[in-house]
Amino acid sequence: MDLSRRHALAGAAALAVSPLLSTSSAKAAVPLSDKQAPSFYRYKVGDAQVNAISDGANTFALPDTLVLNAKKDEVNAALEKAFMPKDKMTIHFAPLVINTGGKLVVIDTGNGPGAFAATKGSVGQFAGNMAAAGFDAKAVDMVVISHFHGDHVNGLLLADGSPAFPNAEVLVPAAEWKYWMDDGEMSRAANDRMKGLFASNRKVFVDGLKKKVTPYEWGKDVAPGLLAVESVGHTPGHTSYVLSSGSDKVFIQSDVTNHPSLFVTHPGWHLTFDQDPAQAETTRRKVYDMLVADKMRVQGFHYPFPANGYVEKDGNGYRLVPAPWSPVI
Repeated sequence: MDLSRRHALAGAAALAVSPLLSTSSAKAAVPLSDKQAPSFYRYKVGDAQVNAISDGANTFALPDTLVLNAKKDEVNAALEKAFMPKDKMTIHFAPLVINTGGKLVVIDTGNGPGAFAATKGSVGQFAGNMAAAGFDAKAVDMVVISHFHGDHVNGLLLADGSPAFPNAEVLVPAAEWKYWMDDGEMSRAANDRMKGLFASNRKVFVDGLKKKVTPYEWGKDVAPGLLAVESVGHTPGHTSYVLSSGSDKVFIQSDVTNHPSLFVTHPGWHLTFDQDPAQAETTRRKVYDMLVADKMRVQGFHYPFPANGYVEKDGNGYRLVPAPWSPVI
């Protein structure tokens, strides 16, 4: 475009006159929205349909000990490099609903109705977003649990303490069940957080579900095409999955890493929520080397929504490349 001095002067003159023009505005009183639309995203793995359902996100002041073996300044630098605000941490939650064609399978259940009330809806959104995605909790055939942290199991119960999925078989890792239901382990809980986890797990599985669960072993399919994979460290029975249909696969990593801007980029960082941080690091590196070698899609519970992509090596760590968003399934 040829912007001459004459054009520039004409524009300046128009700006000088503009205050004389009417300053009345449209009177459409449209209130500002205060929430996002229901959050769910679907994609296909062979003939199976994966539905990532957001349970929301929790933002909190960055504690000094979020990463046990890195200084807070280093963590802040990683956050700022990812264009996230310093001194704050936001953790996302994304349970899954998988339609295998013959079974409707939920993997993990989010923070639950108690957290929804306590956070004024910031988390605990799974039930509402699942319904918005067109799924009836009564139609769920199986609920598969990866491990017994509250953001994965508290959605098993409704606010009144009754089962949220009344017609579903609840499947749990055998090693996880053994650990959290062991009175001796509970008596040896090392800190208030662990004591609280034992208590809340008893409330969910003993008081709520009356121990009506089916323990499963690693190395076997727990649902059609859904292979349970040992990935311990985060908890003693922490489990990931490979969903396969035809020649297509996705690795459902559960909590192998937390937020990717910290723990994919820095696989050697030890998260305070990891029960055995050294083992968790070993598992993390093993899993991510496999994902790189196989170029396998990965679904992460704590990735930013819709929480899936691909991993490549990047120096001493890895880099998450979000899968392209598609308007069609």
